[in-house]
Amino acid sequence: MGIALAEIVLSEVDRNALERTIRNKTSEQRSVLRARIVLLSAAGEADLAVARQLGVNRHTVRLWRQRFREQGLAGLMDAPGRGRKPVLASKVKEAILTGAVQPPANRTRWSCRSMARAQKVSPSTVQRIWSSNDIQPHLTRTFKISNDTRFEEKFWDVIGLYLNPPDKALVLCCDEKSQCQALERTQPALPLGLGHIRTATHDYIRHGTVTLFAALNYLEGKIVSMLADKHRHQEWLRFLKRIDRQTPKGQDLHLIVDNYATHKHPEVRTWLAKHRRFHLHFTPTSASWMNLVERFFRDLTEDVVREGSFRHVKELSDQIMAYLAERNANPTRYTWNAKGEDILRKIQKAKQALPV
Repeated sequence: MGIALAEIVLSEVDRNALERTIRNKTSEQRSVLRARIVLLSAAGEADLAVARQLGVNRHTVRLWRQRFREQGLAGLMDAPGRGRKPVLASKVKEAILTGAVQPPANRTRWSCRSMARAQKVSPSTVQRIWSSNDIQPHLTRTFKISNDTRFEEKFWDVIGLYLNPPDKALVLCCDEKSQCQALERTQPALPLGLGHIRTATHDYIRHGTVTLFAALNYLEGKIVSMLADKHRHQEWLRFLKRIDRQTPKGQDLHLIVDNYATHKHPEVRTWLAKHRRFHLHFTPTSASWMNLVERFFRDLTEDVVREGSFRHVKELSDQIMAYLAERNANPTRYTWNAKGEDILRKIQKAKQALPV
């Protein structure tokens, strides 16, 4: 005859905690099992009945009932030091970690397999150690820190236009997307379909290039545009005249542009001196990310240029203009939300992290 165990009485707090463990999809199965044992036992179920319901033996039920009565919720946790002991030598683990940031001779980086061969462990072991320490040798992030001596001055000038646009004026983010290539794939491709991905040949025929000049209205999201064969100061000046024609007279125009020599050509300066409503704001050197028209250029590249196949430049130009017409009919505004202080703090941190 079995020994009768004292009744389990659950407080509201303990009951809620046990029920949360059962409901939580990330709970370990052993924790869920122990919570169910305690809840069923507290409901008055006998050990044998609980064991049959949960598919365990009666001794397991008795063990966790007793542990809960003596220690509460803490009794349902595993004691420290339990489980299989690690078999990987500490010096091997250290070599896997330190070696990851020291490329082997004549190579730029380690792979999981090459590191595994060098340390005589399995690739999965290397992968597990790297993942747990957030080491990713296969990834590279590009960066460019501006060395402009007037960086902060130009930075706040441009940021100020985004965060506090001037009254009765337009803020236009301007730039040219040069060398848009009309590439024709050499063979027909399969479109995206059920059960297969889209295909494209790796080779292509070049049919020439076109340059897109664009001025993004920061507040409205509409775009003034012009296509040209080249991107010299003559084309830039022609584009400025188009902006002058297509914007309301009497409004000041604040143009955010980069430091491309075309934008500062003497003929351009002479024309701007006669048209006082134009005010140019130059982004810092190597900081084109501050110009929101670059965000539009990325969309244009992904939606039209990169994966298209064009038999001639006119076909590419027609698709670009159709895309622009559609965008202007339903303009998308890009809003600047980042705080200037946060950006400068990150830049300073990046400078400090770079080797001297």
